[in-house]
Amino acid sequence: MSLRSTFQTSRIVSVASVVLMLCIYSLTQADPSPSAIPSIAHKDGRHALMIDGAPFFMLGMQANNSSNYPAALPKVWQAVDQLHANTLEIPVAWEQIEPKEGQFDFSYVDELVKQARQHHARLVLLWFATWKNNNPNYSPEWVKFDNNRFPRVITAKGETRNSLSPHFDSTLKADAKAFAKLMHHLKEIDAQHTVIMVQVENETGTYASVRDYSPTAQKLFGENVPDTLVKALHKQSGNWKEVFGKDADEYFHAWHIAKYVDQVAAAGKTEYALPLYVNVALRDPFKDQDPFTYSSGGPTWNVLDIWKVGAPAIDVIGPDIYDSGYSYCIKTLEQYSRPDNALFVPEMGNRDEYARYFFAVLGHGAIGISPFGLDYTGYANFPLGAAKVDSELIEKFARNYKLVEPMMRELAALAFDGKVWGASEPTDIHKQTLALAGKWQAVVSYGVPPFGNDPAPGNSTPSGGAVIAQLADNEFLVFGFRARVQFSNEQLGSRLLYSRVEEGHFDHGRWIFERVLNGDQVDWGLNFTDLPQLLRVKMASY
Repeated sequence: MSLRSTFQTSRIVSVASVVLMLCIYSLTQADPSPSAIPSIAHKDGRHALMIDGAPFFMLGMQANNSSNYPAALPKVWQAVDQLHANTLEIPVAWEQIEPKEGQFDFSYVDELVKQARQHHARLVLLWFATWKNNNPNYSPEWVKFDNNRFPRVITAKGETRNSLSPHFDSTLKADAKAFAKLMHHLKEIDAQHTVIMVQVENETGTYASVRDYSPTAQKLFGENVPDTLVKALHKQSGNWKEVFGKDADEYFHAWHIAKYVDQVAAAGKTEYALPLYVNVALRDPFKDQDPFTYSSGGPTWNVLDIWKVGAPAIDVIGPDIYDSGYSYCIKTLEQYSRPDNALFVPEMGNRDEYARYFFAVLGHGAIGISPFGLDYTGYANFPLGAAKVDSELIEKFARNYKLVEPMMRELAALAFDGKVWGASEPTDIHKQTLALAGKWQAVVSYGVPPFGNDPAPGNSTPSGGAVIAQLADNEFLVFGFRARVQFSNEQLGSRLLYSRVEEGHFDHGRWIFERVLNGDQVDWGLNFTDLPQLLRVKMASY
């Protein structure tokens, strides 16, 4: 049975009306108005970040850790604008807002929100408090230098680590009070929802000690595992060693950090119920590691179930991806994309090879992505990141953002309906097959010449990728970089051909037609080069 093409030929076609009707307003629980508070929506194991009542894809940029002062902001906004980011992730340190106990100063927050509005950007605030990469260095001096009131972790050998223990109410209450004050202030000043999410703490856990071995911690470790955790994990009752054996120390630490973070988050949500998330200093995604070699107790993949039970006030657990290996990145995306967890990559490396992972992140149904440290304040986290942050580096990421930003709402809505797929170039294979809906498949090849069907050799440096979004049964949006995309359908067989391939772009939700591709431009597939290109493709059979 043949499909007949009825593709409209007008120069300006409104795709948004169809997409929004099918994908956004089908969310009967959504409030389609600017007054709707940001939230995370869930449907059939998929997720969407809802901003102003509709799905939103966060094209983020995270500022460097010390860019969180008004004097540094001009160099931050310069990069945000060049990147075409719609969201800035930036710290708010506990020491900034409560330098003296009980005395709060939100002048930096007020200035930050004002400038974000001037730059037409959203904000994600990063609460650096009890934990920032394991340590309390961003807490006020009255906290970090008072070991009696705010005890640190004690190792099994009796050494004191520079990591605050999760077992003391004095620390928890002080952190929760300050965070609640911050959230209360945001509610008072931000009716426009410039701030759309808040990160609670930063890369929690402890290095060089599996857990706290202080007398207080030891007493708790000898007690039975809480019933809520035992039941959720389908275990038999007992103490931590009896229930979890060799993993007892790490699981105990993860549970208590999760409970601590949950109480801080809950205190904030009582004041203002924005979406809250935690980020993760990762461990190897494929194998067990000695907990001494990573941040033990943080929400690494092996303790995600514990964190989900222990921290229900946290909406999302997001991985910070700094290993550029393809398999490492893809496996991590799979581990953190769960029916009970929206995929969000709040930090990603900023070396140029990371730009290609944008396609895979979209393809895994993520709600957002944010490369780290792409501002002009003069810091570069080499060798973990690029040796130098300049306009040439930022442009590597901007080419994707510029293309997606005008249609990010449509893409986010389609992803929420399970109609977006993506692939990033691997290092060991040079062709990938994506299983689309309705018997459709797409083969993505790398390194092939635009004309001809030579075996795909891969790009000289892995850098390619592609994204496909399905608009209708036989209609797609396609974009990519240094890749070829070819469609197939087992029901239609060899009689398949392009009914119409339009190149164009989006402008405020409207499809703007530029030209039709045919002949040499499509005879060998859809070839994407270094130039940003968005195609609207209609398939048919003869």
